[in-house]
Amino acid sequence: MSWEVVIGLEVHAQLTTNTKIFSGSSTAYGADPNTQASLVDLAMPGTLPTLNRAVLDKAILFALATNSNVERRTIFERKHYFYPDLPKGYQTSQLDKPVVYEGHLDIEVNGETKRIRINRAHLEEDAGSSRHGVVYGMTGVDLNRAGTPLLEIVSEPDLNSAEEAVAYLRQLHQIVTWLGICDGNMQEGSFRCDANVSIHKSGTPLGTRTELKNINSFRFVGQAINYEVERQIEVLEAGGEIVQETRLYDSDKNETRSMRSKAEANDYRYFHCPDLLPIIITDEAIEKVRATFPMMPEELKAHFMETYELPEYDAGVLTHSRVMSDYFVAMVEAGADAKMSANWLLGDVSAHLNEKEIEIDAFTVSAERLAGLLARISDKTISNNIARKVFTSMVDSELSADEIIERDGLKQVTDTGAIDGWISEVLEKNPKQVEQYRGGQTKLLGFFVGQVMKLSRGKADPAMINQMLAKKLND
Repeated sequence: MSWEVVIGLEVHAQLTTNTKIFSGSSTAYGADPNTQASLVDLAMPGTLPTLNRAVLDKAILFALATNSNVERRTIFERKHYFYPDLPKGYQTSQLDKPVVYEGHLDIEVNGETKRIRINRAHLEEDAGSSRHGVVYGMTGVDLNRAGTPLLEIVSEPDLNSAEEAVAYLRQLHQIVTWLGICDGNMQEGSFRCDANVSIHKSGTPLGTRTELKNINSFRFVGQAINYEVERQIEVLEAGGEIVQETRLYDSDKNETRSMRSKAEANDYRYFHCPDLLPIIITDEAIEKVRATFPMMPEELKAHFMETYELPEYDAGVLTHSRVMSDYFVAMVEAGADAKMSANWLLGDVSAHLNEKEIEIDAFTVSAERLAGLLARISDKTISNNIARKVFTSMVDSELSADEIIERDGLKQVTDTGAIDGWISEVLEKNPKQVEQYRGGQTKLLGFFVGQVMKLSRGKADPAMINQMLAKKLND
């Protein structure tokens, strides 16, 4: 009898608010240690929290995108534990009445669709962070992150493989970044995952679970789960027992190791936060958020296919991220042809982004500037080959396509007299190839076109070259 794997994920999405959940401190990343921690964040006596209203709207957006319910009377609790980067000695979180509950996502793995239930998504504040070895080999505490708003998304244990877990995590990542409620930066910890993993034999009770803590990439999530499954199988088949504990994943060694015993809810001594009143979420508040709800990826993909007659593949790539789809729409609104825009975004632009390892929101060429380049291709001012040279110059400068074309003298030559002269020169220099072409080797036309383009330094109109060459050779 084979082992069955049971996985549940707890995902922490840092919400994209300018200030913290209970104070006016900035949430900007990368500031000097302890420069963005107010008296509230430091838990100074006499300070009181004030809820940031924006976090509720972002939680409601998430509920609408995941077929979830919104709790109309939500409350905050105190979750008690001791850690150096938790100055209050407790974390303000939600237990009994989370703001979002009972939703679901449909994922696709190996061509099959599976529904994954979402138990809850609750609001809470982040803790600070420990900085190891920063001064004289000692550990320091940075409270800049303390109080940063998080939406913790807890799935039911409906996942049965690392592949399903990664597919679910990727879809969650796409949703929160598409909605703009989280920037999804896993390297900076804005989107991180804990995985609860257990195994059991079919028909037997669920096994003891272990928690894999703070995994910060899709690849590492898959690797960590696969390693932990194999570890648990080895322990049980050797006659041992699985201990309920929290484990860390070491990506360098591709292994998990014990961190601490796993605490239960009663260990945290939850009780309602006396400093925060219950939050009443009205129908009007939900409808106000619903009015801002964007077209989601699948719907937008169908829209692109119908409106712009794009192939399914092109539309799918363009709607993989919100920033890419917005960039495409901006190009079309600036007057660029939709299909040509898609071709450039999936071709030259994506190649540049991959080379630089950046997303399109960090791309130095605006949608309007790129649309200007495509306009010069459409009106035959430049050829596709010249356009690529102009594109490279645009990436490295703030000049428009027109300015670069004028500066570098790159306008396409459409003068028939000049092109005819180049063609005659190429044919005179290559009599053997002319004879072979007229003998039936018509594929040599491409050779002649290339030679004429070379002679014209890439400025001659390729369509005119083809037409005039064919006529001259066939005559």
